[in-house]
Amino acid sequence: MKIIKSLLTLSLIFFGTNTFSENINLMNLYEDLHQNPELSYKEFETAKKLSILLGDLGYEVTEGVGGNGVVASLKNGPGKTVLIRADMDGLPVKEKTGASYASKKKSTNQVGQEVFTMHACGHDIHMTVLLGTAEYLIQNKEKWSGHLILVLQPAEEVSGGARNMIKDGLFKKWPRPDFNLALHVSADIQAGKIGYLPGWAMANVDSVDILVRGIGGHGAYPHKTIDPIVLSAQIITNLQTIVSREISPIEPAVITVGSIHGGTKHNVIPNEVKLQLTLRSYTDEVRNKTINSIKRISRALAEAAGVPKELYPIVSLKDEYTPAVFNNPALVDKLQASFEKSIGIENITKTSPVMGGEDFGMYGREEPIIPTALFWLGAVNKSVYEKAKKDNITLPSLHSDLFLPDAKPAINTGVLAMTNAAIDLFNE
Repeated sequence: MKIIKSLLTLSLIFFGTNTFSENINLMNLYEDLHQNPELSYKEFETAKKLSILLGDLGYEVTEGVGGNGVVASLKNGPGKTVLIRADMDGLPVKEKTGASYASKKKSTNQVGQEVFTMHACGHDIHMTVLLGTAEYLIQNKEKWSGHLILVLQPAEEVSGGARNMIKDGLFKKWPRPDFNLALHVSADIQAGKIGYLPGWAMANVDSVDILVRGIGGHGAYPHKTIDPIVLSAQIITNLQTIVSREISPIEPAVITVGSIHGGTKHNVIPNEVKLQLTLRSYTDEVRNKTINSIKRISRALAEAAGVPKELYPIVSLKDEYTPAVFNNPALVDKLQASFEKSIGIENITKTSPVMGGEDFGMYGREEPIIPTALFWLGAVNKSVYEKAKKDNITLPSLHSDLFLPDAKPAINTGVLAMTNAAIDLFNE
């Protein structure tokens, strides 16, 4: 409770229109969040801490939305409704950054294992920016009019949080937004800068399991078996032709076999092999084509190998997939103009789509469609970034145990950009 009370002294001040300065206590919040990550579906203390902060700022706060989700609402006269979202969960990663505030926390995962936990994807930055944005907008209500909805979402890393909050009435219990906004830190952009792009920004992500079955036996008598390892190899090879020969060359898609498990001994042909795949796409058409092709190829190759029908491969698809993020082009145009005013045209750059996933895409899928956009917040220290470019050094990526944002300029830029964007959307 002591740290919560101290954080309530946050002070965010605009100087003119182009420069933003934040009180060091915002950094205190960031470092506290960084040191105390919580895994997906277990964001209990994080949600409680941020709920108290938002409530003391003057927001109407509702906890427990779709699990550990938090919604903070502020009605400030007539006008548009703007939703701003940040995610809260950490990852099962042991931090190796060496930072003085590095996480040493262990947590129990969903299967009961104790694992080290780290904010290796920048969600601590996202939350801090949201709190900074929340404070400035409530302290400067004369600058805008409308309804502000702030969303702290759980379980982004496992693609369940957005879906659960929407199912729990996010767009029914509160006014339906005119715009949905979010940001995500970038491990490839210098701190103090922002990346934007219209259209597809992040991919559909599907996890697929294939249980390849055969008839096992002695490795010395393969003719008496139907070898699922050989069949698995054929399936893996043929899966590569889906992207290269069945999907249009101008439509991005990825099929990666990330795990193969089968067999127990040198001279034993097993009865089954398990494959785990990740699929990436942008459009629903490519997604469906890819999934159907995997099923067709697996079955056809099993039939060709003489596998009995009752032992054909079982292709299992997780029901809860991560939908692609589509940035509404008209909304992105508005954000670009806002960013040019707030942080300067020299500090924004148009980026390319990535095949990573983010369940914020779900917010832009609900009918009627709400204009939705996510922008990239640079997080790489300037000197580190320049040296990496000069010496062709690969920077630590998101989810790396070495990923450590240059927090102060990243947070400063994020709050400046997000507050100005919200105000501009309210006042358009």
